Amino acid sequence: MAVDAGFPARLASLIQEERRGLQGFIALLKREEALLIATQIDALSALAEEKTGLYRSLQRLSDDRVVMFARLGAKVTDENIRIVLSHAPDALSAWDEVLALAGEAKERNRVNGQLITERLQNNQQALSTLLAAAEHPQIYGPDGQSRPTAASRHFGSF
Repeated sequence: MAVDAGFPARLASLIQEERRGLQGFIALLKREEALLIATQIDALSALAEEKTGLYRSLQRLSDDRVVMFARLGAKVTDENIRIVLSHAPDALSAWDEVLALAGEAKERNRVNGQLITERLQNNQQALSTLLAAAEHPQIYGPDGQSRPTAASRHFGSF
């Protein structure tokens, strides 16, 4: 793979930007997790917009890297990145950090998705309970004891 002299510097700059973006994305995922645990649902709406923006920014950086390598007739692989950055130890270190941060972001996003699924299931169970109770309301007599509703009376009973 033949690269021009400026290619490693451009790639290193892109990787540094991606590292900063991933650090911000992980900070956002931590905030999202805290809001999910605290069940602060209203605050999640604004965070979702920010999350989408950060994700798109990270995707753009990844796409830029793909285009850079495609112009060389190569694919973006860990091996190719290490070859290009072989004389730039700081950039290689940043690349390793990007890989680690991407793994952390993936795991945090998975955990947050699991928290959302659990909240959704709890809400669905609560709603089912409320709907079932609404279909069979309890009626209480003057003595405080529950009385059967008309729907639960047996045929021929008073």
